[in-house]
Amino acid sequence: MSGVRVLVGTKKGAFVLTSDEGRKKWNVAGPHFAGWEMYHLKGSPVNPDRIYASQSSGWFGQQVQRSDDGGRTWEAVDNKFAYASVPGTHQWYDGTPHPWEFKRVWHFEPSPTEADTVFAGVEDAAIFKSTDGGKSWAELPGLREHRTGSKWTPGAGGMCLHTILIDPAKPDRMYVAISAAGAFRTDDGGKTWTTITKGLHSGFMPDPTAEIGHCVHRIAFHPSNTDRLFMQKHWDVMRTDNAGDQWYEVSGNLPTDFGFVVDVHAHEPETVYVLPIKSDAEHYVHDGKLRVYRSRTGGNEWEALTKGLPQENCYVNVLRDAMAVDRLDDCGVYFGTTGGQVYASADGGDSWNAIVRDLPAVYSVEVQTLT
Repeated sequence: MSGVRVLVGTKKGAFVLTSDEGRKKWNVAGPHFAGWEMYHLKGSPVNPDRIYASQSSGWFGQQVQRSDDGGRTWEAVDNKFAYASVPGTHQWYDGTPHPWEFKRVWHFEPSPTEADTVFAGVEDAAIFKSTDGGKSWAELPGLREHRTGSKWTPGAGGMCLHTILIDPAKPDRMYVAISAAGAFRTDDGGKTWTTITKGLHSGFMPDPTAEIGHCVHRIAFHPSNTDRLFMQKHWDVMRTDNAGDQWYEVSGNLPTDFGFVVDVHAHEPETVYVLPIKSDAEHYVHDGKLRVYRSRTGGNEWEALTKGLPQENCYVNVLRDAMAVDRLDDCGVYFGTTGGQVYASADGGDSWNAIVRDLPAVYSVEVQTLT
């Protein structure tokens, strides 16, 4: 009997939701770390009982937590995210120099092949690696050493490295996204990095097609074709078919192409999900209707998925790490809202139901498929 475990990070604690493969009845455990901001939780593909969590507070700072029993118990592990000796500064919002400062972990990405290896994306934007299950961390300084590093600037939420994608067939290849620097690819395990922003256009920048400065909100791929990526950026849904060397817009008939999340169906590489919100000034869904949009053709042609979702007087947002899919035969899709609901679809998005309501604002949703 297989099942799923949904890991939910919220503004005031973490929750672990579990169900069998029917995904009709859910057990809700939590809150773990009540009162703390939980930016991200993610489990290891190699050992599903190994889960990492980012626990953060404006008062007490940042702590990494680890569970080795599927989220029932937790222990604090190393939190020494010491930047390597990379000289210089990055730019502040007004363009003035600003020192690199560690503030919090935004994202964990466990290795798809090694149980004790995990990567962390942090603010200020850097990538760290642990090979001992989080007991110690070392920066991969090649990213901040990139020739553009001194010109990176924060987005509205800070200068965060919020997305890490590891190619399962080529583990030395990774993609990262940074708000508001752009997107980068490494083909040598993080020693060197290449900007992958050609084709992006950002009207708020002095040079809309500049190499850096694009506010990338999220990138995603299907593991069967890691050269094809989908991007939700600060306006525009984008696609590349050559590992980021060239992007083109696939916003098509979306009612608005501003949003934070994008994900890909587990078994259909051309089926993509986004959740548009009204604008960069009005962070809630368009027309008061909560609608997930699905494209079965890799973009441009989008259909609204509304069954089971509120279609009036709904003004929630869905943040960048708050959508995920499971790998069951009938692919499940999940997302969490700033209103504290976690919605699930057990049929690829055709119908939805709230599997939990009234949580604190949801920051992240990750799904583990258990066999």
